[in-house]
Amino acid sequence: MRVASMLEVKGIDHLLPKYRSKRVWCDRVKSLEVPLFPGYVFCRLPERNGPLAVSTPGVTRIVSFGGTPYPLSEDEVLALQKMSCSNVGVKPCPFQQIGQKVRIMDGPLAGVVGTVAGTKKKQLVISIEMLMRSVAVDIDLQQVCVMDAGSTGFEVVSGH
Repeated sequence: MRVASMLEVKGIDHLLPKYRSKRVWCDRVKSLEVPLFPGYVFCRLPERNGPLAVSTPGVTRIVSFGGTPYPLSEDEVLALQKMSCSNVGVKPCPFQQIGQKVRIMDGPLAGVVGTVAGTKKKQLVISIEMLMRSVAVDIDLQQVCVMDAGSTGFEVVSGH
């Protein structure tokens, strides 16, 4: 969360998806807001902002393949934004192999694109392929329709 704050000060458009997690201490239970993908901050990085982002304390590198930053699809970015702002049960889960892509048609997450996972009848998993990470959202799969995803947008900054 420290890296996200520093990127904000530098004027770099970023996204740090969070979820609520209950932590138990010996004397109490507390609900905390924690990063959905620990160690990663998603940034929109025009050419001129790449070096500025990497020079931010806590940033180790921009996630790249073959020296080229790897952009997330706009659908993935919108899904992460909606999930981190909604009151539905969002939580990290093990990475799922990509299955059928669907779009939620109604409810608070209308428009979110994800991948149907496993045999659970009420769970949609949004997978960020290049991070090999996923998040699960409880949803009635009757609310989804099959679709094709497009791409553009955010890139990933790895940090702590």
